[in-house]
Amino acid sequence: MKVTVFGIGYVGLVQAAVLAEVGHEVVCVDVDQAKVDNLEKGSIPIYEPGLTPLVTSNYESGRLVFTTDAKAGVEHGDLIFIAVGTPPDEDGSADLKYVLTVAQTIAQHMQSHKIIINKSTVPVGTADKVKARVAETLASANKPLSFDVVSNPEFLKEGAAVKDCMRPDRIILGVDSKTAEDKLRELYSPFNRNHNKVITMDIRSAELTKYAANCMLATKISFMNEIANLAELFGADIEQVRHGIGSDPRIGYQFIYPGCGYGGSCFPKDVQALVKSANKAGYTARVLESVEAVNYQQKEKLFGYIMEHFNNDVKGKTVALWGLSFKPNTDDMREASSRVLMEKLWEAGAVVQAYDPEAMEETQRIYGDRDDLRLMGTKESALNQADFLVICTEWQVFRAPDFELIKSKLSNPLIFDGRNLFEPKRMADYGLQYYAIGRGLSVKGNQ
Repeated sequence: MKVTVFGIGYVGLVQAAVLAEVGHEVVCVDVDQAKVDNLEKGSIPIYEPGLTPLVTSNYESGRLVFTTDAKAGVEHGDLIFIAVGTPPDEDGSADLKYVLTVAQTIAQHMQSHKIIINKSTVPVGTADKVKARVAETLASANKPLSFDVVSNPEFLKEGAAVKDCMRPDRIILGVDSKTAEDKLRELYSPFNRNHNKVITMDIRSAELTKYAANCMLATKISFMNEIANLAELFGADIEQVRHGIGSDPRIGYQFIYPGCGYGGSCFPKDVQALVKSANKAGYTARVLESVEAVNYQQKEKLFGYIMEHFNNDVKGKTVALWGLSFKPNTDDMREASSRVLMEKLWEAGAVVQAYDPEAMEETQRIYGDRDDLRLMGTKESALNQADFLVICTEWQVFRAPDFELIKSKLSNPLIFDGRNLFEPKRMADYGLQYYAIGRGLSVKGNQ
């Protein structure tokens, strides 16, 4: 099938590469000529396991094409995906200007029936706005052409996006046309062979499904962080509590790991956007407002531990920081907890020596050169002449370090762990003082 994808960002690039991999002919359109040039040279703008070979092989086969020519893209695709960004507006609501600009562009160039597929995460009612924009543009050009608009939200996890796209749990289709539904079923048939994963519904329900899924997961995280805060006050161990409640099949173990707050491009933005959509509809989403408030508070948790330990004075101290990306297996630092911590440490006069397996270039891009940020080549070198260690991201490479080396390199045998990677008793046995989330304010080592 002939497919066009507008927007070569995280969602668009992964979806395009996976569709090309199963044999569809895919054209990707983006306004950024440099991005297109780099992709044609095999330079992928994001880190995602398995994505680079997938893009390279399908580009070389001719099934995946990159261009800035919107007209050519519209002419090519019978099915046209809109996968551009929907960044938060000043009030936190989703900004639809890029989505509607693409809709208008499609209408300006189309000369035959098109199925327009909203892949971007958009508020309920966006499909109606896309339909209206396309219809207005066609009418002004005196082009009496038919078209369909479909909501087909993505459910990709950063760090596992290729796998999620190749083997989806479900394929949500918000449709009001049998023709469009049949075409989308044909498009996704290679991913729907073992059992039927396609769930069809009305368009507005599909749009809300995406927000509801992300907000539910964010709610589980914030709930667990709140319980972790209570565990500290009550003298309980949140890890034992997690095992206790996770064994209940109604709750399960996923997304109940306490930590120093969630980040990324989805959860923070989508919770805010649904809250704003609710407000516009005259409803106060109290649970979601609390989810956001707890997460904001949780991102300051590590800094609070540090300042309490050092009596509110870290001026001149050097902090070893392991983990910069908002989660493992990505270089994405959007809304990352590490950013909140670093910025507060700098404000308090500390120097940060940081290491991350993939997010070093992104950190450099965001913060540039500064005297109080040192990007180190290994996790061990980040410890050199540091006063203490902080862990913000649960990369596998951090899970089994040399604790004797850590103790010998740090001026203070002290770890602040924002992801609960280690057992407190084991840290005490190594002579390390250990702060973790919801496991008591500290466990003192045998110093």
